[in-house]
Amino acid sequence: MSDGCTFCEIVSGAAPASIVCQDELTIAFIDLRQFHPGHTLVVPRQHFHDVRDLDPATGAALMTTVSQVTRAVAATFPNQGISVWHSIGEAAFQEVPHLHVHVHPRIMGDDAMRIYPRAPATPDRSVLDEHAAALRSCLQQQGSQSNNSFNPMPLRGTG
Repeated sequence: MSDGCTFCEIVSGAAPASIVCQDELTIAFIDLRQFHPGHTLVVPRQHFHDVRDLDPATGAALMTTVSQVTRAVAATFPNQGISVWHSIGEAAFQEVPHLHVHVHPRIMGDDAMRIYPRAPATPDRSVLDEHAAALRSCLQQQGSQSNNSFNPMPLRGTG
């Protein structure tokens, strides 16, 4: 638990929340702001600032809960799609410094989440391959530092 963290207070029961479901590692509750009914947050019980800090067990539990909650939101509330997202840092508009995943019903034309302020660049394949190689290198380095067995090798036909 982190002092002053609103979500840690919800996890501990010190702050009120409309709980959707919970298990040993995660809890889901209704977001206070309801642009569309059903906007739900899924958080790990343990305080993690963001997804980069997660251990594998909590990460797996979090994604399991996100999947279950997403199915429930889709079945329960009017929507023409669902947005699932996690923001990291001020530039990405992370408002609570406790890892949380939004499950948000969407309606066509609602403009709830504009991703790009203008049309994004579409670089040549060689540039995309360079990006992929840089990320693979980083993943290999992280794996060797953490004794991780993850092998970030490209699939056939990809850079």
